Amino acid sequence: MKVLMKSVDMIYLSTCDGVITPLKFRWCEEGQEPEIIRIDRILDRKTEKLAGNTMLVFTVQSIINGVERIYEMKYEVNTYKWYLYKL
Repeated sequence: MKVLMKSVDMIYLSTCDGVITPLKFRWCEEGQEPEIIRIDRILDRKTEKLAGNTMLVFTVQSIINGVERIYEMKYEVNTYKWYLYKL
């Protein structure tokens, strides 16, 4: 997997208990049109600290350009930002 750490627009579901479930995101590569990617399956979720910031790390699976891919998404709790971390 290649480390990208690109900021993305995310649509997610939050339960009453505060459990976050990412659903789909918009990602734009340089020089290309934005692409909407639906998250098919969440394989793992964990919490980590990066430079003192709490991050939720999701290992997810999607079909991207006709190929099934496993990648990582990160949610920075303090700034409410989503990142495509590894692809």
